[in-house]
Amino acid sequence: MVTEGHTTAPCARIAIINGPNLNLTGTREPELYGSETMELMLERLRARFAGVEIDYFQSNIEGELIDAVQRMGFGCDGLIVNPGGYSHTSVALHDALLAVPAPAVEVHLSNIFAREDYRHRSLTGSACRGCISGLGMKGYELALQALTDTRLGGE
Repeated sequence: MVTEGHTTAPCARIAIINGPNLNLTGTREPELYGSETMELMLERLRARFAGVEIDYFQSNIEGELIDAVQRMGFGCDGLIVNPGGYSHTSVALHDALLAVPAPAVEVHLSNIFAREDYRHRSLTGSACRGCISGLGMKGYELALQALTDTRLGGE
């Protein structure tokens, strides 16, 4: 299936799992995180990737994020995760990502390598197929494109 120039697997199912404070996107430090809300970004992605079922979950609670990875990671074709601040601290979230068969791509709105030293290391990123950092909401689109590209798993 081709959707606006993107080749996607028919009936692909991708889950986006966002961590703490991402519910405030659009209003929280827009100079750093942008002014687009997650709701608008999801509408844009669903329109652009019409052949892909996109599930969405956000929580500020680490255990709920782990539960979501475990629940969604067995029933979808890929995960897009933005663990927020838990990227740098959560061994448990890292382990949950390794425990599920769905490949994951980690996304960060800001460039974590241009920020405070403690943000330069992502524990969760090492459990993912790839990481996209610093491209704002475009990172979700790029992650979705990578996960729906039929070549991702085999080449």
